[in-house]
Amino acid sequence: MARRKIKQELISNESKRKVTFKKRKGGLLKKIDELTTLCGVMGCAIIYNTFNNRPEIWPSPPELTRVLNRFKESPEEERDKYTMDQKILLGRHISMSSNALEREIKKNRGLEVDLILNEYLAGKSMEDLTCLEDAKELDLLLEEKIKLITDKIVTMSLKSKEVIVKNANEK
Repeated sequence: MARRKIKQELISNESKRKVTFKKRKGGLLKKIDELTTLCGVMGCAIIYNTFNNRPEIWPSPPELTRVLNRFKESPEEERDKYTMDQKILLGRHISMSSNALEREIKKNRGLEVDLILNEYLAGKSMEDLTCLEDAKELDLLLEEKIKLITDKIVTMSLKSKEVIVKNANEK
């Protein structure tokens, strides 16, 4: 049975919030433990919460110190390679979203030109074409379609010749 989607907002009921925190913290610590055991990596967790004045450290303070020292001793460029702040994260997200938007704009423009072409093939008058850009894109699209059809004709012609030669060789 699938779980229902949970709203990502603060749980207003404090007792429910404590229970949820305890369960999710346990799940997170279990995953970190599995990751360190199964993959042979070093890992630790520091959890601050409003229910306890002291942070919770997993697996232990000496192990935490060892992991953090190893991280600090690694070359700075190696650390920065895997470290990301919110500014970098948002910058990457904006860049990816901008690229996706550009692709969608191009796709929409192509669909618009296809629609215009289909309308003209269905009998719409070419005098209704008012934008020079539309006319140029329509011309390019027609050239592409003609090339595709020509290539298909050549391919089919070659296949039919191969069949004729094959049949002649069999007789």
